[in-house]
Amino acid sequence: MKNYLRLLSYARPLGSFIAPFLITSILASIFGVLNFTLLIPLLKVLFNQVDAQEMSKMLVPTSGFDPIKEFNYYFAKFLSQHGKQGALMFVCAVVAVTIILSNVFKYISIRLLENFKSNMVANLRQAVFGKAIHLHLGFFSNERKGNLISRIVTDVQEVENSIANTFSAATKEFFLFLAYIYSLFAISWNLTLFALLVIPISGIFISTLVKKMKHNAGEGQQRLSNLISLMDEVFGGMRVVKGFVAESFVTEKFREENQGYRKAIFNLAARREMASPFSEIMGVFVVIGILLYGGSLILSNESTLEASEFITYIAIFSQVMRPAKDISNAFSSAQRGLASGERVLDLIDSHSLIKDATHAVDLKNFEKSVEFKDVDFSYDGNIQVLKNISFTLAKGKTIALVGSSGGGKSTIADLVPRFYDPTGGAILIDGVDLKQVSQQSLRQLMGIVTQEAVLFNDTIFNNIAFGKNVSEEAIIQAARIANAHDFIVQQPEGYQTIIGDRGTKLSGGQRQRLSIARAILQNPPVLILDEATSALDTESEKLVQDALTNLMKNRTTLVIAHRLSTIQNADEILVVHKGEIIERGTHEDLLSIPNGFYKKLSLMQTL
Repeated sequence: MKNYLRLLSYARPLGSFIAPFLITSILASIFGVLNFTLLIPLLKVLFNQVDAQEMSKMLVPTSGFDPIKEFNYYFAKFLSQHGKQGALMFVCAVVAVTIILSNVFKYISIRLLENFKSNMVANLRQAVFGKAIHLHLGFFSNERKGNLISRIVTDVQEVENSIANTFSAATKEFFLFLAYIYSLFAISWNLTLFALLVIPISGIFISTLVKKMKHNAGEGQQRLSNLISLMDEVFGGMRVVKGFVAESFVTEKFREENQGYRKAIFNLAARREMASPFSEIMGVFVVIGILLYGGSLILSNESTLEASEFITYIAIFSQVMRPAKDISNAFSSAQRGLASGERVLDLIDSHSLIKDATHAVDLKNFEKSVEFKDVDFSYDGNIQVLKNISFTLAKGKTIALVGSSGGGKSTIADLVPRFYDPTGGAILIDGVDLKQVSQQSLRQLMGIVTQEAVLFNDTIFNNIAFGKNVSEEAIIQAARIANAHDFIVQQPEGYQTIIGDRGTKLSGGQRQRLSIARAILQNPPVLILDEATSALDTESEKLVQDALTNLMKNRTTLVIAHRLSTIQNADEILVVHKGEIIERGTHEDLLSIPNGFYKKLSLMQTL
């Protein structure tokens, strides 16, 4: 119940919705029930059960507002003045008016509900995305991308389909149900008590179903997340799938997840749909019981009910089963929405492990150095990745990190913009611990170019600008420095060319030069280059390396290098192996170390 109310709270402002929705729902219910209660005097006339004494009572004007007595007064007036035909026309006219009003108010309440649902879903989806985008980088390393997309898209949509509809049944249908029950008690309280005996039986049955359905709903949503994750991985890596002739393998994986989802959804639907026929069967048996019990009382003259009242009672009771069934079905269907809602709320409740200090410092400029002091690091408290890392990256200098794969080079680079926090030691920027610096001001001082150029399915112009409001001249200037302008102007639409998903319409070297142009446009004082040329061919590498040389001018640079030829001019080279710095110095210094690790790497690449 707590999660249910919390999900509903995203439809804020609730105050502007609840009051008009409740009013229109109540009015729709009242006018809907009046259609049946107004039949009683008409049936009495048709069955010749209205005597002179009753007519005189009905012709007495009412004091105060009582719609039933008001109706009886005008009904009797029409009957006395125009006969049965006039009374019939009067009742039909009033029923037509009540039906029109009932449906008008029902339409207004539905419009309000749809606005409520769309508002809730938009706010919930915005909250989930906003929360996810601000979580620490490690969260995305541990979480499958497809699972995140599933929570933001399909789970939120399921909340709309189930939770919001349940709210409708819990209010609009509930009011209608109460109105019918009130009318039934007003006609015959003993018959109504007899009829309500079915409610505890139905309640026990449905509560048992609900518990089993919640498990099926949770499994179904997890299976759907797995399907989306698998599709994202397969479609994103289609070149590998084709290259390794793995179509059958991934198809079988998809089949397993798809069949698991089918079974979970089938079990959920089977149990959910069981509630409707059970309620209907129970309702029919109650109607049969009422017919037998009430009819026998009337035939034996032991009941105060007249035939017209009994017929109206049966008519109203046949209608009361509809809102009762809708409420039952809605709460059964809500289990899938609740399972999805819990997954959404779990993401909203996730906490970023990287947080700004209470009085975090905003850095305006980079003045002196970035210093690592005895830094240790491990992911999630497991195997230690870095041990006692110490070095100083002075302003205007270039430090290169080299070593075998998995040695910890990228982890060191990720610690500088504070994607992660060290588990031991400290990292200082201009003498201030990074944990005391606001993340936004820190990252605004840095430009990052990675091995994989991260581009978006947008224009070349927007990929370089990346959210910045800059002039076309500034974009072109950045592209020229990055050696990208020439190939850009050769594109069909120039700078307005759409480059496809992840820039697939461009070559690797072209994508990398666009990411360099983006970094140039930001004009950061500190650069982090993570093997920016390792995946390129010789011609592309030459163009990209020239672009990087332009980018590195007069900047402080931390370079992760795979090809040692690209970092020979670095001010200092750190050789990182198994999480430790085992050698350091200039290119010439390291080559002079007998049997040194760097010297072995250099010889291997030369060979």
